This record gives sequence, C-alpha cells and structure tokens, in this order.
Amino acid sequence: MDIDRRKFISSAGKGLGLMAMSSATVASLWREVKAAGKSVDHLSPVDVASDEDFWSVIQQSFSVTRGIVNLNNGGVSPSPRLVTEAFVRYTWQQEDATAYTMWQLLEPQSETVRTGLAELFGCDAEEIAITRNASESLEILLMGLDLKSGDEILTTTQDYPRMITTLRQRELREGLKLKLIPIPIAPANPDDIAAAYEKAITPRTRLILVSHQINLTGQINPIKKVCEMARVRGIDTIVDGAHAFAQFDFKRDDLQCDYYGSSLHKWLYAPKGTGLLYVKKDKIAKVWALMASEDKNRGDIRKFEEIGTHSAAMRLAIGEAILFHNAMGGKRKEERLRYLSRYWMNNLKAIPKVGFNTSFDPKQSCAIANFKIDGVDPVKLGGYLMSKHKIFTTPIVHEEFTGIRITPNVYTTLWELDRFSSVVADVARKGLPAA
Repeated sequence: MDIDRRKFISSAGKGLGLMAMSSATVASLWREVKAAGKSVDHLSPVDVASDEDFWSVIQQSFSVTRGIVNLNNGGVSPSPRLVTEAFVRYTWQQEDATAYTMWQLLEPQSETVRTGLAELFGCDAEEIAITRNASESLEILLMGLDLKSGDEILTTTQDYPRMITTLRQRELREGLKLKLIPIPIAPANPDDIAAAYEKAITPRTRLILVSHQINLTGQINPIKKVCEMARVRGIDTIVDGAHAFAQFDFKRDDLQCDYYGSSLHKWLYAPKGTGLLYVKKDKIAKVWALMASEDKNRGDIRKFEEIGTHSAAMRLAIGEAILFHNAMGGKRKEERLRYLSRYWMNNLKAIPKVGFNTSFDPKQSCAIANFKIDGVDPVKLGGYLMSKHKIFTTPIVHEEFTGIRITPNVYTTLWELDRFSSVVADVARKGLPAA
C-alpha cells in the first residue's frame, strides 16, 4: 500500500520533521507527481503503463538531457528534481554550525527514512540499515558471517563480480570453498534455476548468495523457492537485490530470505551513494559489523552504519525518493518499466539475426533486458551506438554469452526507443558500417 507524504512523516516523525520537505520547490514538485497519480487511480497498473499523458508528467520530473538516449540505467539512475532539490537543501543546511546541525538536528531524522524503507520492504524498521550501496550491504554480510575452513558458499557464475571477489578473499584467507555454478539463460521455466541450486548443495554448504535480479541479463530469479529450499537444510540465504528493489513490486515475505542488500540510487532514484541492508532481527547479533562497533550494539541494526563521519544530506533525501516512488505507485512503475522493455524487445524480435538473453516472461524480467545480433561484436556495436547515434548502452561480455544490456527508465520516451530499435534493426540487416 502506498504511503502519502503526511503518513510518511507522521508514522515515524514524532517531532523529527523532514525540514527539506517544507521547501516550496520540493512541495510543488511533489504535488505535481501526486496529482498525476490520483488522476489514474481508477485505472489498473497495466492500463496506466501505456498512458502517455501520465508518464509525460513523470518524464518532466527529471532534468535529464535529451541529447543522449540513456539506456544504461541499471548501474545508476538520475534522481528526479524533487530529490536533487532536497539533497541540495540538506547539504546547505548542514554547513551551518555543522557539528551541531548535522549530528544533532539532521542525522537523528534518518530514523524517519529507516521507517519509510522498512514500509517499502515490508519489515520492521529495526531490521533496516541505511548503507552507501549494495556492495557495502552485501560485503557486511559476506565478511561478517562466521564460517570456518571447508565450509562451502554457493553462488552462480552470473553473480556480481564484486561479490565473487569478496568471497574469493575469504577463500584465500580462511580456507572457505566458493562454489560457482552455471544457471540457465532465459529458461522456459524459472524453476530450472532453483533446481540448479538444489543440485549443487552438499553437506558442507553453509551459505547461498543469490541475485534477486541478475545484472547481466535482467533475469528475475525464483528467490522464495531458493530461500525455502535452503531453510529446510539449515542454510542461510543472502539475496543480492541491487537491481530489484523499487524496480518491481514485492515485499520481504514474498522472498523469505535471511538477508537482503540493495542500492537506492538505482531504481528508488535516491542520491548517489545510498543503499539498504536488511537483516532478519534474530540474526543481527551473529553478523559482525564491517567496521567495528561497541559490543553493547551487538543486536542493534545501527551497528552496520558506523562508518565514521558522513553527510546527512544523502541519507535524508532518501525520504523524497520514497515520496516520489509512492506517488507513482510501485506497481504502476513496475508495469511501465516492463512495458518499455517489451516495447523495444517486440520491435526487434522479428528482425533476422536478433536474439535475446532475457526471457519475455513477465515473471522473469522487468526493465532490464539483454539482446544480441548474430555475427556482431557487442562492444563494437555499443561503441557505434554511442559514437554515431548518442545511444548509451551496456555491452556485456561473459564467458557463457555476450550481448548488450538495455535499461530504459520512467523518463524514457517511446520516440527514443523507436530510434534505438531502428538503428539496431539497420545494423542487423546491413552490419556495422566500416570504420
């Protein structure tokens, strides 16, 4: 259920008051988006997905250039003006008597943000830590769980390289065993992915790291099935939700995971350098903090936030990102992102030589998809798209497949996707022009 601005502040504020929200500019920007959301309340999320009048309001909420067609929103996304305005306002505010203003006035207000994130994720606020990105959240877990020599950690060859590097370090230092398995690409049945995990479990498996959505292809994994399968065997599960949180609509109970880490500067559109860490309450005490905290904080989720001096502005502007997300509506946003993805995929699926490393099944993908052109190097294609047509994409070269990752966003227009599709179709028919 969406929470509106008044409820978001009052549910956790109790006198904390998000000061930037009183800004006339922020209030005006927020009202525009909220009014647009109310205008389509009578429509289903699927119907709203193709309502260009509604999405034109959302598009105008971003101050993005139209000189570049940005189809690389997977790594980091622009923030809407509402969030940027709040971030700047908080930044200026903390420059006044900084030690007092930042630590005594602003930093305590992050508890309001914590509550808002917990409501989005569907958990207790005492299970949410505010971090700097998904990598930090996941490294807290991967480095903080007690494991001993010979214990196995199971993940896939398609998981995020930084996480694999983290586990390789523990493998070298402590004698742990990292087990990497291949999983099907764009499977007909997502249960085939869960089956690959199950087949790879051994009596020594102590931990499973599973991506909610694989960054390379946009594959949405059957998280609940993997987590339940692990739980009955006494195995902990860490879910890498870097790309999933706020892209498509779900709650913690839909996953049944023990731990979850995500970035907020991707699909929640929060300031750059913000992330979320979920730790099931009864497991907080057993995870060591990445940066040491006093023992009295052993069972407190905030022990994971003790990183030294840091700006309060980024953390507090997450609040406006939550407001923007809820004004759009999480389910409406999901359906729009899937609509945009399917729009360009459907434009290209009948073109000879074009293939996909991503399933068209709505349960298996949303905004992120990966395509290929037979006989065309994806790195060269990506370079051509940008240098000649100013279309920014993400070439993917993996041991098991190659392609180009395409990630539109709510500010992306259909005209931009038509232009992209036309260029790709031309390359598929004629090949890349000679240099």
